[in-house]
Amino acid sequence: MKSLKDILYGVGLKAVTGTTAKLVNQICFDSRTVSIDDVFVAISGTQSNGHDYIGKAIASGANAIVCEQMPADLINEVTYLEVEDSKKALAIMASNFYENPSKNLKLIGVTGTNGKTTVSTLLYQLFKKAGFKVGLLSTIRIMVDEKEYDTKHTTPDALSINYYLSLMSEEGVEYCFMEASSHGIDQKRTEGLVFAGAIFTNLSHDHLDYHKTFADYRDAKKALFDYLPKTAFALSNMDDKNGLVMLQNTKARKFTYALKSYADYRAQILENQFSGQLLKIDNNELWTKLIGNFNAYNVLAIYATADLLGLDKIETLKLLSELENVSGRFQYYISKNRITAIVDYAHTPDALKNVLETISALRTGNENVITVVGCGGDRDKSKRPVMGHIATSLSNKVIFTSDNPRTEQPGVIISEMEAGVEPQNSAKVLAIENRKQAIKTACQLADAQDIILLAGKGHETYQETNGNRTDFDDFKIIKQALEDLKK
Repeated sequence: MKSLKDILYGVGLKAVTGTTAKLVNQICFDSRTVSIDDVFVAISGTQSNGHDYIGKAIASGANAIVCEQMPADLINEVTYLEVEDSKKALAIMASNFYENPSKNLKLIGVTGTNGKTTVSTLLYQLFKKAGFKVGLLSTIRIMVDEKEYDTKHTTPDALSINYYLSLMSEEGVEYCFMEASSHGIDQKRTEGLVFAGAIFTNLSHDHLDYHKTFADYRDAKKALFDYLPKTAFALSNMDDKNGLVMLQNTKARKFTYALKSYADYRAQILENQFSGQLLKIDNNELWTKLIGNFNAYNVLAIYATADLLGLDKIETLKLLSELENVSGRFQYYISKNRITAIVDYAHTPDALKNVLETISALRTGNENVITVVGCGGDRDKSKRPVMGHIATSLSNKVIFTSDNPRTEQPGVIISEMEAGVEPQNSAKVLAIENRKQAIKTACQLADAQDIILLAGKGHETYQETNGNRTDFDDFKIIKQALEDLKK
């Protein structure tokens, strides 16, 4: 049990009815999880409004309610706390409830459209190899040093974040690397956290179904830097036109990295091939297994972060050379028929363009590139024709298929992708709604030396249709399909 007064510390209260001198069992924002003596925080969500479930929460035993608007009927035994923003209040309360665990370790946030998972995951791996106890909060997994937990969101809810940070604190974790999505920042899930640093990777077209405008999307990312303390560092990609924007209002120490521009940390690509690439960083050559220009940026961001956190530069370069690629990020397999399959999470126009341009740079010129790609349902529709245009412009053959259609019809999504195909590229296109069949067809179309790109789902091991998730792993499916080929 925790003191309600204590967990409200730092929460701006507009009105209070009832006493705060009481104990609460836990904090809930889902009325279905409420039990005796819990505090229920009513959140105005995109699909439902928690204020509609205050009565249900009280009936389940809640003894305190946090809300943005007081209910018409108040119950004497219940404490009601009116706030300006329930999401912000929840995050601050969550930090207080778990005794502000982010203060006990060095928490580094990674934000941007692409590269968040690679940078945060490889920082986790590098610091583990350097001998530290490390935590990770990412799209793919949550790690409390050696122990792994499942994850469903890029940035977990505020209660989950602080719960895992508290586990890390108990385990003596020194560093935690955390993906900070625009949704998570905008929904105040990172409020109340104390960051030791933040990294900006890049910004391109994504999530405009949620943010509505690119400026809103950019500013959500920027908010992470705006609230950094003076003791933190802010590391930004100077080759991205929004790199300086991220640093405009931050109180943190400012640092930059780039391949093309003047910056505090710079790298040069000396060689690039399927087995990896040779980089020059700080006048030292580094061979890394991570492929492509976009990964050169990721490697440089990791190197800069390690330096800012005090690791020896030469030791960092050595450890970087040992790192393996992240699951579903330019993950490749070469079949016995000498067909190369690449699985990548590229689900934005910029990410798809980067991957296809990387493949193009690695080609000898005789191979065909066959791209299998779809777009997620119930997500930003404006990027669909752009994705269709990019795929057909940079590939020899393209199969439009399902990604995670969710509640939309796959055929409708595909037709919206086809709208971006220029007339001269229309002959390259096949449309196969069934993703497994699309993958098999790509394998049948491929000859020796050809390259198949499966874009969009990457590390995901499921396909979501009408609220149901079924097992689906791009890498396993294409590997089996290639092994079954009789060529």
